[in-house]
Amino acid sequence: MEKGASFEPVKIADDIFWVGAIDWKIRDFHGYTLRRGTTYNAYLVMGSDPILVDTVKAPFKDELLERVSKVVNPKDIRYIISNHSEMDHSGSLPQVAGEIQPEKVFASAMGLKALSKHFGMDGEITAVGDGESIELGGINFTFLETRMLHWPDSMITYIPSKKFLFSQDGFGMHLASSERFADEIPEGIILEEAGRYFANILLPYSKIVKKLLSRVGELGLDIETIAPDHGPIWRKDVSRIIDLYARWAEQKPTKKALIVYDTMWGSTEKMARAIEAGLGEAGAEPMLIPIRASHRSDIVAELLDAGALVVGTPTLNNGVFPPVSDVLTYMKGLKPQNLVGGAFGSYGWSGEGAIEVGKILSSMGVEMADEPLRVKYVPDFSDIESARELGRKIGERLEVSINGSQA
Repeated sequence: MEKGASFEPVKIADDIFWVGAIDWKIRDFHGYTLRRGTTYNAYLVMGSDPILVDTVKAPFKDELLERVSKVVNPKDIRYIISNHSEMDHSGSLPQVAGEIQPEKVFASAMGLKALSKHFGMDGEITAVGDGESIELGGINFTFLETRMLHWPDSMITYIPSKKFLFSQDGFGMHLASSERFADEIPEGIILEEAGRYFANILLPYSKIVKKLLSRVGELGLDIETIAPDHGPIWRKDVSRIIDLYARWAEQKPTKKALIVYDTMWGSTEKMARAIEAGLGEAGAEPMLIPIRASHRSDIVAELLDAGALVVGTPTLNNGVFPPVSDVLTYMKGLKPQNLVGGAFGSYGWSGEGAIEVGKILSSMGVEMADEPLRVKYVPDFSDIESARELGRKIGERLEVSINGSQA
């Protein structure tokens, strides 16, 4: 905890306070670059008995308890709800529970197992069932499992009487800010960081996101406030972020076409420029991304609303150039869908790089518009025309994909 700092809670609804922590310094999260830090959100619900919803990363435990102490004596907290056992939300849970001695700590059935494995909290956790409702402190709480959004233990907690949803890692973003509400922050920043978060964290679980949104609709949950575990709270026009999640989860192709490449001596870059021109001629909207000027998480964020992915690499040691391999490994794990694309690259004497990239893209489900395009040493006029033609083919195939998705 910072010496001399005063940590104030924020009232976010009747009898609900934000008591989390702000991490201004963090810049990396599992290989995902955080440009603006993050928050670890925890919430205090003041029923007849106080209830703490989630905790914070271990180093921020004192910050959490100081905020709580300005609302209520922490030892008066009777219940803790743990929606997610990942360390950025549960890291301080054993210490917090040890200090305040709550009557019960609630988690999902998988959360019970995870917290026991992480912290040895055997016998200290009470499992709640999917769809189960419990009255705590005179307030009804309903729990819904959200397995693999984004861990097996994940769940969300809903207070029907307040139309209030604690959404865990859903609908959040990595954004450190003095403001607690999304409507207090410039819209451009909100949309950028929400999209980056979805692309880098939730993209591989898009099908599960769609099922969850359908289930929320079927249950008729009336939601006026969404309080995630990272980033600002949604209190106005909550349908905006819900609609964005629905759109992102669909991954419908657009005219945006990413050309992601690295180059050793400029030849692969010349090919990339020609492909860019061909894509434009076919009506696509190309975006050139040199890997050494872009972090892998930024590239994936751009891919979120793209329809085509074209990847270029030089050949090094009979394989893919390492910076390109890094991006593809990261990208493959996030499982983007509904893409068309192609592979290209220059080489000196063996030429396996572009072929290997083509195999990786095909394994990702990218619909390849043509065979990988390879150029030995420096592309001549004919090679540049071939690259331009590859761009046109990808652009034409993209148009077919877009029309098919709109049918």
